[in-house]
Amino acid sequence: MLIGDTSNGVNQPPSIVMLAELKLRQTQGDPIRVGLAGAGAMGCGIALQVAQTPGMELAFIVDRKEEAIQAALNATGCENKGVVTHSDPLQAMDLVDGFDVFVESTNSIAPAYRFCEAAMQRGAHVVLMNAEVDLAFGPLLQKLAHENGVVCTSDAGDQHGVLMTMIEEIQLWGFRLVQAGNIKGFLNRYATAEDLAHEAAIRHLDPVQCCAYTDGSKLNIEMAVMANGTGLVPSVRGMEGPRADTVQEALSKFDLENLPSEGSVDYILGAEPGGGVYVIGHCDNPLQQQYLEYYKMGDGPFYLFYRPYHLCHLETTRAIALAALRGQAILRPLGRPIADVYAFAKRDLNKGDTVVHGIGGDEVYGLIDHVKVGEAERLLPIWLFEGESDKTPTLINEVAKDAPVTLADISIPDTDIHRLWKEQCVLLEDPASLAFLDRG
Repeated sequence: MLIGDTSNGVNQPPSIVMLAELKLRQTQGDPIRVGLAGAGAMGCGIALQVAQTPGMELAFIVDRKEEAIQAALNATGCENKGVVTHSDPLQAMDLVDGFDVFVESTNSIAPAYRFCEAAMQRGAHVVLMNAEVDLAFGPLLQKLAHENGVVCTSDAGDQHGVLMTMIEEIQLWGFRLVQAGNIKGFLNRYATAEDLAHEAAIRHLDPVQCCAYTDGSKLNIEMAVMANGTGLVPSVRGMEGPRADTVQEALSKFDLENLPSEGSVDYILGAEPGGGVYVIGHCDNPLQQQYLEYYKMGDGPFYLFYRPYHLCHLETTRAIALAALRGQAILRPLGRPIADVYAFAKRDLNKGDTVVHGIGGDEVYGLIDHVKVGEAERLLPIWLFEGESDKTPTLINEVAKDAPVTLADISIPDTDIHRLWKEQCVLLEDPASLAFLDRG
């Protein structure tokens, strides 16, 4: 086979084949057209990556802030290349001459769902650089994808997307998956956006977004998405998260023999190298163990595989290409949700307190738990705290610091996220209606 020949993918790594296909589309003048909602820190990087990937081009960039759009255009050099810009994704979709993939990179949940809905109804695949909407409305999004014959997938560059790639690899090698883990550098459950304003500015992040990273809510959300797409479960509420100096200590910090039989999601705190992810696999085949010992992987039966980085926007184009060229998802929910992330009080909450931001706000942090536990205890999913204009959730009971917020403790206004939640509850109550999630 000649380099660049895509007529036969035999003996070519999938990434090489995809790159060849993208280069061919570039030469044929038939690029994958990508629409982007959200031009913040991650969105701007995604725009840059799409613009410099062979066989892809930007169809539109949307953000509420004109300066964010301009920054993305400047970064990509697309000012004069016909890229539609707008503050409203729905209007942008109507203004462009078709698009193949929509990337959701906003900080919203209910609006993000509506943007994805509109894109899929127009025949576009969806890539979610938005773990919050991925967790909150994964089943509804997959139902839309099925109805419209498109793919809705988690992003390839967030921790859960990178982990999924590693999981597929070790399972291909014949390992039993024991744990998928994150390497978290710092954790402060009680962080506030105001506390982090300076740090957020240095990192070009929104303070609320930065707070969601710092208080662990984002970590828990990503690992819940991981759980729902793989069948892995948290071994305890909020995961164990032991402190470790190096990633190799993951093999000794957990009681691996007694983790859930399904395998677990978890994390280690403060380990080097930071910013990466790891998986632990089990192999008890004597001959394979001899090979693995020779490869300096240890004497087993538990083996650690890690990646010292995840590169977020740099890897988004892989998810775009897999969806557009193969009709494949990096990660998506595979049935009724296994895990969700529930709200716990950062401080003593008083009756009458309003919550402007649930994820990354000053009132609550999020911890992963089994959905069956959340339903039994009537726990409040943290993403239900999203308000709408002047309609914000209000506490109707006092909640002590570190106690869970229950559905009985909060008055949820009649907003779009509330309506979508009720719609999804109806869907999940009918097992037969979830058959579309079991497709290969």
